[in-house]
Amino acid sequence: MNYVQIEGGVTAPKGFVAGATYAGVKNPDKKQEKPDVAVLFSETPCAAAACFTKNKFCAAPVLLGREVLKKGKARGIVINSGNANAATGEQGIKDAKAVEEAAEKLLGLGEDEVFVCSTGVIGKRLPYERVIKGVEAIVPNMSKEKGTDAAWAIMTTDTVKKESAYELALSSGTVRIGAMAKGSGMIHPNMATMLVYVTTDAKADPKDLQKMLSAAVDKSFNMCTVDGDTSTNDSIFLLANGASGVEVKTEEDKAALAGLVEHICLDITRRIASDGEGATHLIEVEAYGLPTEQDARLVAKSIAGSSLFKAAVFGRDANWGRIMAAAGYSGADVDPTRADCYLESAAGSIQVMENGFGLDFDEVKAKEILSEHDITVIVRFYQGDGQAKAWGCDLTYDYVKINGDYRT
Repeated sequence: MNYVQIEGGVTAPKGFVAGATYAGVKNPDKKQEKPDVAVLFSETPCAAAACFTKNKFCAAPVLLGREVLKKGKARGIVINSGNANAATGEQGIKDAKAVEEAAEKLLGLGEDEVFVCSTGVIGKRLPYERVIKGVEAIVPNMSKEKGTDAAWAIMTTDTVKKESAYELALSSGTVRIGAMAKGSGMIHPNMATMLVYVTTDAKADPKDLQKMLSAAVDKSFNMCTVDGDTSTNDSIFLLANGASGVEVKTEEDKAALAGLVEHICLDITRRIASDGEGATHLIEVEAYGLPTEQDARLVAKSIAGSSLFKAAVFGRDANWGRIMAAAGYSGADVDPTRADCYLESAAGSIQVMENGFGLDFDEVKAKEILSEHDITVIVRFYQGDGQAKAWGCDLTYDYVKINGDYRT
C-alpha cells in the first residue's frame, strides 16, 4: 500500500486539537522543566477503540478506560506524566474519575466521553487537583500546532518525542492518520503498548476500528521489548472522527485503513524500541522458516528480549551463541541442526552460523556491523513457513543508572 508520510503527529488529521502545560504533578516545588499534562480533543464525535495492559496490577486509569470504551465513542483524552496512579486502590479510581468529569465539563461533553491516562511513579496518590488545573489552563488554548507540545508533555524517561503521520487515498477520498506515544522503559510484550494515541479523520465503525487496532497491536507493540517488564499503565487508543468526510465502508477500504493503522503502529514501535532507556542500538529480529507463526513470534521475541544478547550488542560482540540460546529456550518448536544466523546493518551483512554450527567469520567486519545504530538479526530455520519480527534495544550501563533512582 502506498502510504505518504506527512508532517505532524496526533493532530495531523482534520478536526483534532491538543495542548499541554506544566502542573507540577510529580513535584509542585520543582522548577518547571517541561509540560506534564496534555489534552487531546476532537471537534466532532469519534468512534473509539483501545487496548490495555494485561498486567493484573493495572492502574486506575486503565480500569476506568475499559469502562469508557464500552460505549465505543469518545472525544477527548487527558494524559499526565509524573504519576502513574497505580497501586492506589479505590481512591485512585475516584481521583481518575474526578479528572475525567472535570475535563468533560470543561470540554462541554457528556458522561464517559474522555479517557484519562497517567504515567510515572507507581504507588503515589494522583494529585488530581493539579491535573484538573492543568486541564483548565489547556482547554481555552488548544490548537493543531500544539499536538507536538502534547507529545512532549507525556514523556517521562523518553529522550525524544515520538510522533508520526501519514496520508492514504481511499475509494472516496483521502484520509489522514496521526500518532504520538511515550515509552522508553518498563516495556515488554503483553497487550498493546506503553501510552500511544492514534487519530484519523476517516469515518469508521467502532467494531471495525477495534478489529484493526487489535490486529495491528499484535504485530507491533506486542513484539516490542526493552527490559522484560510489562507496565501497569500500558494503553493505546484509536479515535476516528470522520472529519475528512470519507467513510470506510467497502472491504477494500477497510483493508487499506487496517494496513495504515498497522503501518503507523510499526513506525511508533521502532521509535519506542530505539529510545529504550539508555539504549545505543535499535535491534530488529527477523525469524523465518518456523513450523508456525506462533513459533516464529516466540523465537523473535525471545532473542529481542535476551539480556545477554542485548549486552553483547552494547559491547559490539557478535556472540551468536546467545542468539541461538534464546531461540532454544523460547518455547518454540525449533530444530537446532537446521538453523542459520546473520547479522546485518548499514555496514553490511555477515553470516555467523550455518546448519546449527558456528562459522569462521570476520570478527572485525562483525564489529563494524554492530557499531551501527540499527542492527538486524536474522535467524532462518527450514521447518515451515512461519515468520515474525520483533524489536528491542541493547542493554547499557545507563539503563541501570536511570532505574536506580527513578523515583527521585
